This record gives sequence, structure tokens and C-alpha cells, in this order.
Amino acid sequence: MTSAPAPRPARPLPAVELRVPTEEDAWHWHHVFNDPQVMEFHGGAPAELSVYEELTARQRRHHAELGFCLYTLLDPADGAVIGFTGAQPWPWEWGPAGEIEIGWRLGRAYWGKGYATTAAERALDVVRTAGVQRVVAMVDARNARSIAVTRRLGMHQAETVTPPTGNRTAYCHRLDL
Repeated sequence: MTSAPAPRPARPLPAVELRVPTEEDAWHWHHVFNDPQVMEFHGGAPAELSVYEELTARQRRHHAELGFCLYTLLDPADGAVIGFTGAQPWPWEWGPAGEIEIGWRLGRAYWGKGYATTAAERALDVVRTAGVQRVVAMVDARNARSIAVTRRLGMHQAETVTPPTGNRTAYCHRLDL
């Protein structure tokens, strides 16, 4: 059963552009995410450039093989890389293994402006076109901003998951497409 999206905010949502990550985007992602607040729910510390080099390469493969990936998110006003959004197969053995996860991460300067919701809606259109019938979003239980995005997308909290590290709790949100 498909949940109805939550009501839209009164303000208009910003325009965004999505592109398949380039090799150069590894540096851009590293730069825009090099902030402890951005990484608070993603391991706590900024990642090394090599992590983003591998991640952007994997996303190019996903796009070629599946028709979707985690896309580089651009501000169309100036072309600045502001983060990523999109979908990919859940990459771990725990949690929603074998399912398609939608996700987003934005640089701190872009929080609270509607970019995540707008970009995630665009990503959902792409995965629908690729024939995906359901997506999940794994969100740290403390991440109120991302939980709010899942609600605006019409997702519902399906289960609580404790990752193998056991140091935090995550909510698995689902959406039938």
C-alpha cells in the first residue's frame, strides 16, 4: 500500500539538478561533507578522499547497470555541488539486505531549504522509471531532519534496526512505488 505524501511546505521547493557522479565529484563530495555536523549520523568524522573516490566509482557502475545511483546534487543557480541523493542497493549484510535504499546527504549550508526533499522526489522518479517497486531509507534514530524528509516523501517507519556495531539505533522507512 502506498502512503500519501505529507503536505508540502508553504514555501516553494528549490530547483535541483542531478548528475551521475564524475571522478571530480569525489573531491566535491569530500569537500562539502568535510564537516563534523554533516557526518554526525554517518560515522561522526569526515571521511578520507579515497572513500569518496570509491563511492563515486561505485555509483557510476550502479547507474550503468541499474539505471540509477546516488547522484551528485547541484544547485542550478550556480552549478555548485551541494551533496548527493539517489538510490543504490543496500550495501551491507545486516538491515534491509537485498533492497534498494534511497538516501541523501547535503552540505551544512544547504540544510533546511527543501533541497533534500526536492532531490529525493526526483530520485524516486528515476527509480520508478527503472522498475523498482519499493525503496527503503535507513535513518539514524537521532536524525530528525532526515526523518522529516522520509515523512514528506510518504514513507512509513517499518522497523528499528541496531547495526552490528551496536552503538546506535536506526529506523528503516519503506515506500511502495
